[in-house]
Amino acid sequence: MTGTSQAPVVAELLGRSSRLGSDRRNTNYGGGNTSAKAVVEDPVSGDDVELMWVKGSGGDLATLSADGLSALVVDRLRGLKEVYRGEEQEDEMHELLDFCRFGRGGASPSIDTSMHGLLRAAHVDHLHPDAVIALAAAADGEELTKQCFGEEVAWVPWRRPGFELALRIERIHDSRPGLKGVVLGGHGLTAWGRTSQECERNSLDLIRRAEEFIRSQGRPAPLGDLRQGFGPLPERERILRAAALAPVLRGLASSERPVVGHWTDSEPMLDFIARQAAPRVVPLGTSCPDHLIRTKVRPLLLDLPTDTPLEALIARLRELHQEYRADYLAYYERYADDTTPPMRGADPAIFLVPGVGMFSFGGDSQTARVAGEFYLAAVNAIRGAEALSSYAPISEAEKFRIEYWVLEERKLQRRPKPKPLTGKIALVTGAGSGIGRAIAVRLREEGAVVAVADVDGDSATTVSEALGAGDHAIGIRADVSDERAVQASIDRMVTRFGGVDIVVNSAGLSISKALLETTVEDWDRQHDVMARGSFLVSKHAARVMIAQGRGGDILYIVSKNAVVAGPNNLAYGSAKASQAHQVRLLAAELGEHGIRVNGINPDAVVQGSGIFAGGWGAERARIYGVAEGELGRFYASRTLLKREVLPEDVANAAFCLVSGELTHTTGLIVPVDAGIVAAFLR
Repeated sequence: MTGTSQAPVVAELLGRSSRLGSDRRNTNYGGGNTSAKAVVEDPVSGDDVELMWVKGSGGDLATLSADGLSALVVDRLRGLKEVYRGEEQEDEMHELLDFCRFGRGGASPSIDTSMHGLLRAAHVDHLHPDAVIALAAAADGEELTKQCFGEEVAWVPWRRPGFELALRIERIHDSRPGLKGVVLGGHGLTAWGRTSQECERNSLDLIRRAEEFIRSQGRPAPLGDLRQGFGPLPERERILRAAALAPVLRGLASSERPVVGHWTDSEPMLDFIARQAAPRVVPLGTSCPDHLIRTKVRPLLLDLPTDTPLEALIARLRELHQEYRADYLAYYERYADDTTPPMRGADPAIFLVPGVGMFSFGGDSQTARVAGEFYLAAVNAIRGAEALSSYAPISEAEKFRIEYWVLEERKLQRRPKPKPLTGKIALVTGAGSGIGRAIAVRLREEGAVVAVADVDGDSATTVSEALGAGDHAIGIRADVSDERAVQASIDRMVTRFGGVDIVVNSAGLSISKALLETTVEDWDRQHDVMARGSFLVSKHAARVMIAQGRGGDILYIVSKNAVVAGPNNLAYGSAKASQAHQVRLLAAELGEHGIRVNGINPDAVVQGSGIFAGGWGAERARIYGVAEGELGRFYASRTLLKREVLPEDVANAAFCLVSGELTHTTGLIVPVDAGIVAAFLR
C-alpha cells in the first residue's frame, strides 16, 4: 500500500480488529470488517489526501494484517455517488471501487467497503454478533432494537449489502448525530466512533447490551421442551454412532464433488436439535449473509429418535437427502434467470442428527469446520430471536439473491485452482519417519488432509504439527497389530474428517537374522506389523470406503525383498511377500466398490529410515562388508541407474498412484529401486 501500511492509524486499526475478532461473540470467522480514515501525504504530489483503510475481501479480523487491508481515497469513493444511477447499477458500483484504491498491493475491496467510505465517522466496525443478529432476525426486530438501545441505535430494514444500503446508512448517520450505530435487519451491527478507542468501546457496549437484553427479557426455554427420545446419547455411544454415520453422510454430501467433514457435538448444538422447535425453525435456514453463504439455504434435519436402529437411520438419511436435492433444484429454478450463475451443487452443507450432533461439510477441512461454526452462530441467533419474539429470517428469494449473487460468484472464481487431492482424506501408517513421513508430507502438499499414524505417538504428533495440525492433519498413536487400536484410529479419523479416501500401509520394521537365529518372536513381530497390520488397516478402512460409496485407494508399501531372495531375511521377506499378495487379492475383491489397491516395491531407502536406524542398517552393512555410513552409496552402485533411492522418491510414486490420473489401474506393484534386474516383476 505504498508506504501507508506503516501509518499509526493502521497499527491502531489492526489492534482493534484483532481484539474484536478474537472473541467470537463479536463476530464469526471471516465475517465483519473494520475501517479507519486519516489524512496522509500523497507520495507523488506531496498534497494531503484522506485515505480509508478497510478490511478487504476474505481473511479474518482476528488475524488481520496490513496486507489484508484495502486502502482507498475517500473523496474518490464518495464521488461515486455522482455516477450512481440506481439500484440496478449496484454490482457495477462495486467494480468501480478498484478505481478508488490508493497505491499498490493490499486486498480487494469487500462488498461492505462503500458503507465504510460513505459514513463520515473516522472509525467504523461492521460485525455479526449472535446477540445482535437475534434482534435483527426477530419478527419485530425494529421494536426490539428500540427497546434495547433507545435512541442510540437506529434500525435499517433488510437490504442486500451494497451501494444502496451504504447510502441509506449514510443518510441515517447524517440526520441523527447522536447515534452510536445501526442494526441491519436480518444481518448484523454497524457502529462507529470519532476515535478508534471510541468505536471499539461503542461496538462492545452495544453487543453486551444486546446480550443482557436477551438474558433479562427473553423466555427461559425459547425453543420449547426436549422432545422425548431426541436427547443427547451418552458420550461413548455418541462417538460410535458418529463414526458409523460420518462416512455415509460424507458420501451423500459428496455426490457432486469430494468434501471433507467436521463433527460437532457441543452441548448447545445437541440441545438445539432435541428441542420441540427444531422441526419448525431449522427449515427456515439462516439469515445473516455470511451464515447463508457457508451453510446453504437450510440444513438437513434427521427426523428420527435416537433409539432408531442404525440401518433405519441410514435409510432415512438417504431418503431425506434425495428430498433435499429435489427441493434445492426447485429452489434454484424458482429464482434463477438468465444472469444467474450455474447451480453449485444440491447437497446439504449441514446435517443435524438427534443425539449425535452436527456434521458440516466443505471443500476442505477448514471450510467444513467454519461452516459448522457459522451454523452454531445461527443457532445462537435463532435461540435469542425465539426468546424475545419469533425467528423471522430474510425471505427465501433474498437468500437466493445472496447465494447466487454475481459478485459472490466472481469471488469464488478468483480462488486458486484446487490442488489434486483437495477434498481427499488420507491415512498413512508408519508416518512418524522415513517413507511414511515423506508420503504424508507429499499428500498434504497436494491438498489432502492427513491422519498421521505411528506406534511412536510423539513422532506422529511432531509430523502432524509440521503438516498443520488441526484443520490439515492429526497425529494418532496406533499399533497396527492391535485390531482395537486400528479401529479406534480409524474412528478418530472419521469423526474428525468424515471418512477416508486414501490408505497407505507403510508401517514396518525389520530384524536381520539367519534362519537358525530367527526366533518365533522375531517372526511374529514382523508378520504382526506388516502382514497382519496391513490386513487390519485395509479391512477397517475398506468398510469406511464402502459406506461412503465413493471408491478409494489402498496403497501398500511393500519391498523389493518380496520378490528377491537375500541372506538373513526370512521373516522380513516373507512378511513383505504377504503384503504383495494382499495387493492382488484385495484388488480382485474390492474392485466392485471402486476401490483401487496398488503397491510400491522400494529398495534400500536408507535416509530417514526408522528400519535402517533400528539395527537393520548395521546388520546389512556387516553382511555386505561396507561401512554403515556408506550403505546408501553401496546400494546405489548395484542399480541400473546408479542412484540412491530417497523417501521422497517413494512418495512421488505414491502420489502418482492416488492422484486420480490412474483411475483404471489396480493390482499394480510399482518398483522404486533405481533398477534391480532381479526385482523385475514378471
